[in-house]
Amino acid sequence: MNEQQRALDVATNASRRRSAGQIIVARALWYVKAGSAELRPERLEAPRPGELRIAAEYSALSRGTERLVALGDVPQSEWARMRAPHQAGQFPFPVKYGYSATGVVTLGPQNLVGRRVFTLHPHQDHFQLPEAATVILPEDVPSRRATLAANMETALNAHWDSGIQPGDRVLVIGAGIVGLLTAYLARRIAGTSVAITDIEPSRREEAAALGIAFVPVGQIPQDNGIVFHTSASAAGLQTAIDSAGFEGTIVEMSWYGTKTVNVELGGAFHSRRLKLISSQVGHVAPSRRATIAHRDRLAMAIALLNDEALDCLVSREISFDALPDELPRIWSQGGATLPPVISYRQP
Repeated sequence: MNEQQRALDVATNASRRRSAGQIIVARALWYVKAGSAELRPERLEAPRPGELRIAAEYSALSRGTERLVALGDVPQSEWARMRAPHQAGQFPFPVKYGYSATGVVTLGPQNLVGRRVFTLHPHQDHFQLPEAATVILPEDVPSRRATLAANMETALNAHWDSGIQPGDRVLVIGAGIVGLLTAYLARRIAGTSVAITDIEPSRREEAAALGIAFVPVGQIPQDNGIVFHTSASAAGLQTAIDSAGFEGTIVEMSWYGTKTVNVELGGAFHSRRLKLISSQVGHVAPSRRATIAHRDRLAMAIALLNDEALDCLVSREISFDALPDELPRIWSQGGATLPPVISYRQP
């Protein structure tokens, strides 16, 4: 059964359970205190004109920003800037947070009912959004793989920030999902030499599946023109600085929340004329901002997911019902395993 037929079945089953426009009670994940979450009911009225009702299929967890939210580590100075689209509640708690979901339209314009969509919505089994807040998924991008869209968008924006060119020598430090996607994009640029490293040797398997050279920490290549840092650790950032070549660019993609980060900017940092820049997905990179809107960038990121090799990044899943109990274990694992995808499929 192809993706579109399965989506039509989801929409048909949903319409059989609920008459069009009927008020329903959905369930959403809320972070209620540091390290603790629960599922709360949420009443959905009939969709208004221009809105879609969506039955979730999958959503993705982030061990970066979302983990900091879950643990209460968002600094007060960033509470306004770090609000996710369609977030409910206020930092620090309670807050409904998340930004990578796929689902099937069950109510809305007839030409959209049964279509699969991606949206930046928190973890919730049924929800409603303006049509403009969704992106239709192409047939060649399955719904589970499409949960990588937000991370792919981050990787794409970092490439635009970096100024990467064909033939560049590239190193990625941190082989989580964002790091792996960043290296995956770099490898597709003609003539680039790309390596990725991580303190977790098990990350070698995913790197190999994506055709990326994995190097142990003790064998990191030097004199790299572009270094992307994604490990969210001071040691990783220092390694990024140390492994950049003359007039190299270090792209800092990690966000540390309330944590202070100490690195050495003495020694040869200035004589090597290194450039340390931040990359954050909240704004389109300056080099593209005049011509590419947020929605355009997201559509590009989704189109870049049309590769079955990327399924290795979403191979594990847990049920939405089990999520509150599983989250403490997921957050405590660090980089030992990639985070699972949340499934909303009924048994």
